[in-house]
Amino acid sequence: MHRLILASSSPRRKELLQFLQIPFQTIHANVDESIDSGLTAEEAVQDLALRKAANIATEHKESCVIGSDTIVVVDGEILGKPIDRADAKKTLELLSGRTHSVYTGVAIISDKNRTVFAEKTEVTFWELSDEEIETYLETGEPFDKAGSYGIQGYGSLLVKGITGDYYTVMGLPVARLSRELKRHVL
Repeated sequence: MHRLILASSSPRRKELLQFLQIPFQTIHANVDESIDSGLTAEEAVQDLALRKAANIATEHKESCVIGSDTIVVVDGEILGKPIDRADAKKTLELLSGRTHSVYTGVAIISDKNRTVFAEKTEVTFWELSDEEIETYLETGEPFDKAGSYGIQGYGSLLVKGITGDYYTVMGLPVARLSRELKRHVL
């Protein structure tokens, strides 16, 4: 049986991986998270996930390593984490009253297999007033999240509906991950 490592310091991903009831440890992957402009959103998020998993797998060859990354896409533009309050506000204004795509890429590396996949979920926001955006910004929640919101927290108040896997939006599609891990013979 391989030791399982989550190549992330995200408390959300850690919480979600616990649903699988498999012992694991977390190790932060220190990688360049810039996105190659020639990649599609799906390719980009898979590439980021693979970089994270590979970074940890090189030092832990006997383990099964999971890397993951999440991006938000609207009008073909990839929205990462906001650089400051003004950027977060601009992003929330852009998403207001619209549907956007959330992609989470996952890479699993073990000595026997390498699996990379992405899941996509569509999220629709309510039309947001300036007051709602300001109130949300005051929570501090938007500043470390792709697309400037967290669906599992105060950001849930912005969401009118989703089509797809809720956990993809949170950052780890655990149902698909569970199935893919079985191929790695944990």
